[in-house]
Amino acid sequence: MPKSKNKRRRKNTGLITAVIILVLGAALVLGGILFYNGQLKPASSQSEQITFTVNQGESLNRVMDKLEAQGIIRSGWAAKISVKMAKLTNIKAGTYILDSSWEVREIFEVLNDSHGAVVNDTRLTFIEGDWAKHIAEKIGETTQCSKDEMLALWNDEAYVRSLMSDYPFLTEEIFNSSSRILLEGYLFPETYNFFVDADADQITRKILDQTLKVYNDFADQFAQSELSIHQLFTLASIVQYEAAKPSDMQLVAGVFYNRLHAGMKLQSSVTVCYAIDKEKDDDWMACEVNPDFDSPYNTYRVEGLPPGPILNPGRDAIAAVLQPQASDYLYFMADVKGDGTVYYAKTYAEHQANVRKYLK
Repeated sequence: MPKSKNKRRRKNTGLITAVIILVLGAALVLGGILFYNGQLKPASSQSEQITFTVNQGESLNRVMDKLEAQGIIRSGWAAKISVKMAKLTNIKAGTYILDSSWEVREIFEVLNDSHGAVVNDTRLTFIEGDWAKHIAEKIGETTQCSKDEMLALWNDEAYVRSLMSDYPFLTEEIFNSSSRILLEGYLFPETYNFFVDADADQITRKILDQTLKVYNDFADQFAQSELSIHQLFTLASIVQYEAAKPSDMQLVAGVFYNRLHAGMKLQSSVTVCYAIDKEKDDDWMACEVNPDFDSPYNTYRVEGLPPGPILNPGRDAIAAVLQPQASDYLYFMADVKGDGTVYYAKTYAEHQANVRKYLK
């Protein structure tokens, strides 16, 4: 057989093989595309609404796994490729109502829009002067955590100790056997957004994160103070209860420092309010007429500061005990029957004259 014919035959065979390979390759590519597109089709031909929750901090892979497990999408890997190409990876935390009859792109357009979420958070405001029990009650009204659960956690020594490495304002002095609630005084008054399904630890840490911000703002002054961190939070809580205006808070703080330096008892009626578990706004006289109430919180009976804070102070009260206004005053009283003006006195006789004038 001539050489040229063998060459042509081999050439034809090579062309046929190449064509076959190309056809098979094209078929594989086409099949892959068809399979991929098929994985992006709705998981169901029937409309079915499904509640789906994206938790804070969840990864894209985790969201894909959950969507596939709940039958909302056919394939997590296919959906991942699709949403990356469409730049729909900015998934927002929240609870959504999705439909298994939707295509992948429609599903992720919803998940990328926080306004598409069912309301899954609650906004709570804790005011200056709230007791731990008030804060726990507010949390219990709008989240899955009950008031009792929160208070139990805030008074759990092992739990509070586990927080100390993250929150340097929590010190050994907190663990006083006379303390009513270990975290009383450290739950910073602020407006917070909590997920309704957040657990007690997540809620607590979010509050303490805010306390930490304020503590860090005053860290140098905390370090330079003659009082310990726990004593400062305790004194700030008393100042918060006694005074409404920042200017009065600084003067009142100065009065308490003067009394401490003079070896006098603080004799603050608001500590009696906490001791008898009676809020001053309800009946201030109940606090005034019980100076002999037997409690380590009663500063008419105990020397120095009580075992811990009597409420949760705000920024102004904390600033006041770190930057008190110097004066010669040893006494003060508020005109609770009038406009709340605070009157100061250097002597007990002057103080008594103020009491007779404004309270009787």
